[in-house]
Amino acid sequence: MTPDFLSAIAQQLSKQLPFVVYRKPKASFISAIFQADPKLNTIRDFSETGFVFAPFDADNPSYFIKTDTILKDPTHYETAPIAYKKVENIDSEDKTSYIKLVQKAITETNKGTFEKVVLSRSIVFKCAVKPLEILQSLIHRYENALCYLWYHPKVGMWMGATPEKLLHAEGNRLTTMSLAGTQKYNGENTPTWGEKERKEQQLVTEYIAAALKEQVNNLEISETETVRAGNLRHLRTKLSGTMNHNLASVIKVLHPTPAVCGMPLAATKKFVMENEGYERKFYTGYLGELNFKKESDLFVNLRCMEFSGGFATIYVGGGITKDSVPQNEWEETVAKSRTMLDVLLN
Repeated sequence: MTPDFLSAIAQQLSKQLPFVVYRKPKASFISAIFQADPKLNTIRDFSETGFVFAPFDADNPSYFIKTDTILKDPTHYETAPIAYKKVENIDSEDKTSYIKLVQKAITETNKGTFEKVVLSRSIVFKCAVKPLEILQSLIHRYENALCYLWYHPKVGMWMGATPEKLLHAEGNRLTTMSLAGTQKYNGENTPTWGEKERKEQQLVTEYIAAALKEQVNNLEISETETVRAGNLRHLRTKLSGTMNHNLASVIKVLHPTPAVCGMPLAATKKFVMENEGYERKFYTGYLGELNFKKESDLFVNLRCMEFSGGFATIYVGGGITKDSVPQNEWEETVAKSRTMLDVLLN
């Protein structure tokens, strides 16, 4: 980021005024949106224009930052990313409790309570690195992700690098995706996917297609493909069509998707909120541009962290089915935590 661009962000933060800085996947520029006052704006019907920030629990308010000032800065990918020391994310107590939670979920899937549930955990670290430095490193490391830094004095500061799009709407044309299945990227060109990952991806795709049945016409479903997000790979299927309802109606049936909560929604959301042992807040919510020149571009808030009082809280999770192996599910969350950890600690 150029000195003038960084200075403008620093001034907005020093005034404790709302802002978001972000770079969309493969974009050639970084955007900054500044709000001129500290008002906490709540989404009412999704006709608003601004940068939306929504929680996992759709029963809680979603907020947006007004576009009072918009700045853009070129992305210089040739600049070397900031180097930080990698650390091991191993906590025996946390591991034991998470594995027990996964085992409990597998038992419920075998009972038929639900087909799949997404379970998560949080990791708290003392953080001495400035958020803008971390953001620059994220932007250079994760070209295929939405990288962002979001701040509101009445809510807090969040940052992330998410590969998953909730939806793109242009006029009445809608595109969304199902993203499930995870494996480490080891440099190989032809990854091998197991039955558990393929079945999980199919379940998510079928669920989203069914949810959109009454919302869009001419629904098209692409072939499933492998996509890379940093040191991870996922399975992705795109779905598109023409909306016959408004954007609020579509968002209501899509969020939270089975990729971040599970299926069926009511049973899995109840299990998550009663058993995870902490509040997700904006993790697995969504964020992005709302009604920018009649376009909305929203992303699921994955691979993210929250800053508060000199500490950073990282959020990670994974999909659990009857075929899950608890140790493997733990290792998947460790791999996902690397997105943030590798740029957080020195």
